[in-house]
Amino acid sequence: MVTLGQSSTKEPEGLLDKHMEKRRPSQTPVYYGSINGDHLRDTCPTCRGIGRIPRGEQDQLVAVIPCSDKRLKPTHTKLYVFISMVVCLLLCCLILFFLFPRSITLSPVSVQSVMVYFTPNTVDMQVTNTVNISNANFVTVQILEFDVQVLVFHTVVGKIKITNMTSLKSCSQKVYTIEAPVSIEDSDLNFFCKSPSIKIHTLYLHLQMTMNVSYLAHSEQVSADTFEYIDCGANTTIPHPIVGLQ
Repeated sequence: MVTLGQSSTKEPEGLLDKHMEKRRPSQTPVYYGSINGDHLRDTCPTCRGIGRIPRGEQDQLVAVIPCSDKRLKPTHTKLYVFISMVVCLLLCCLILFFLFPRSITLSPVSVQSVMVYFTPNTVDMQVTNTVNISNANFVTVQILEFDVQVLVFHTVVGKIKITNMTSLKSCSQKVYTIEAPVSIEDSDLNFFCKSPSIKIHTLYLHLQMTMNVSYLAHSEQVSADTFEYIDCGANTTIPHPIVGLQ
């Protein structure tokens, strides 16, 4: 009589363990390196064989780039250099154009009025003139000092000095009023101006004007000479033009 039992095809435990080891993924780390002529494995000194850069060492390592890398051969280099040179030249030309010193002109305009005062020994007059000052620069000009000297036949009869005048804006002109005191002490001129028998008391004055200006970190002196005629025998309030000498 035959009795049924368990199958005798059960695999041995040793063989089963071998199959499980084959199916299990390998836990052996992969080493990165180079193979030399002796077919020996050398560990990479940078990553130490782990295939990645350790943290904290990114700023200490230098990447090696082949000479054939495109990053070492930038395109349009000549074009960029040419554009940079053109831009620099243009900026220099603009700076020279706007900062190059230009002329400042001083020109007399007219005699506004003449007030005459007789004294026993002198003839005193207050001569009011207008002058035009023009600034052709692209910067503001500061007028430091304005001097006027009045002469009659090479004899100085009056002086005036004006300091701290207002500044003159760029590319502009302005008309200033100058009052010059004149005192005539010569006896012949006194008789000429005071004599009622003389109908015309025309007297020619020579005005020497000097102006000191400052702009662009340097100072400059501008001068102008003019002759004007006045009536030394009576007050005059009618403006008339004067002639300037260049």
